[in-house]
Amino acid sequence: MTGRPLDVLEEALDTPVTVHLKDGTAHFGVLAGYDQHMNVVLDPTELEGSTDDEVEDTTIIRGDNVVSINT
Repeated sequence: MTGRPLDVLEEALDTPVTVHLKDGTAHFGVLAGYDQHMNVVLDPTELEGSTDDEVEDTTIIRGDNVVSINT
């Protein structure tokens, strides 16, 4: 995927992604939405290193905390 960041996010909608944050953690989930500030919604979400019991239904991540989003 190449292009403007929001175009890349548009192409990644409804697909599994990994979101790496400034604090070094990673969240895995399906990209359910985003906005112009690169705030992202993952649904469902699993934190790196978590067990199956720790899966969240929906997670909203503020764009200021995002380092990278990988498909």
